[in-house]
Amino acid sequence: MNIGIYIYNQAEVLDFSGPFEVFSTASRICNEHPPFRTFLISKTTETVIARGGYQINPDFDFSNHPEIDTLIVSGGIYGDEMHKADVIRWIAQQAETATVVASVCTGAFLLAQAKVIHNHTVTTHWEDIDDLKNLFPNLEVVKDKRWVDDGRILTSAGISAGIDMSLHLVGKLHSTALAEKTAKQMDFKRTKN
Repeated sequence: MNIGIYIYNQAEVLDFSGPFEVFSTASRICNEHPPFRTFLISKTTETVIARGGYQINPDFDFSNHPEIDTLIVSGGIYGDEMHKADVIRWIAQQAETATVVASVCTGAFLLAQAKVIHNHTVTTHWEDIDDLKNLFPNLEVVKDKRWVDDGRILTSAGISAGIDMSLHLVGKLHSTALAEKTAKQMDFKRTKN
């Protein structure tokens, strides 16, 4: 299963690194054939400068990435991304064919702008809940949840919550046993939702 994580300049580092670590660890420790192929995608293959000046090179760009089974949109300083028509169009197109679409933190704003989420139950970083409600009033935005699973659409709260959501996804896409084994390998104590 291909796990494609969308990153961009000023993306929050743990928003994409946390899920990347979960899925790559799950594949590494799985006793069967590795179930996940995880990769980073950006608009171009130029170096992305994430929050805090963290520099990372995406694996693929919009023109050359493999088919995406699970799309994860990272959060961060999302304002510029919301106004990039090609980015929003790409997210919408990938969401049409992906089995699962997820966001970490303020990545929910990009999913809403792309009309991937429109009347769903979602969450985002606690600091941005009111903004998400105001900008997209048809969404049911909940607080005090690490993640929300609304069928094929999942959203998580801020930053580290993406790890919990990704562990939940490992359980949903593969098995609870692998999710638990992955959390143990990462020395990560899962938070109850």
